[in-house]
Amino acid sequence: MRQLLFSFVALVFTMTCYAQSKDPIVGTWLNPSGEGKVEIYESNGKFFGKLYLVKDKSKKDAQNPDEKLRSRALNGVVILNNFTKKGTSYEGGEIYDPKSGKTYSCKMKLKGNDALDIRGFIGISMFGRSETWTRTK
Repeated sequence: MRQLLFSFVALVFTMTCYAQSKDPIVGTWLNPSGEGKVEIYESNGKFFGKLYLVKDKSKKDAQNPDEKLRSRALNGVVILNNFTKKGTSYEGGEIYDPKSGKTYSCKMKLKGNDALDIRGFIGISMFGRSETWTRTK
């Protein structure tokens, strides 16, 4: 009985620690067009995001500047790279746009629990484009 109680307490403690350590940006987000979901995850203190197509899972990375990558499927491609958290913002990373094959500097900011502002830009943030992604359940 004592061992069972100890195991239960250890399990609850582990789950509590995991829940507290999960960053609020981690999860699955839907882009405004509804074409793709991006799974944002943390790895070694940096944040990344993988693209998963919703409408056409057979699409290839046809616009990639590297000819060797043009035949790869877009599903599972990492499009958000190397973001560092600063308060409620995530900065210093890049976003890959598979429609154009271009990579841009990027920053992200949470707006509540279910909205994420994404701003891709060249040089300074003033010269860029923004969109808001919504969290999926």
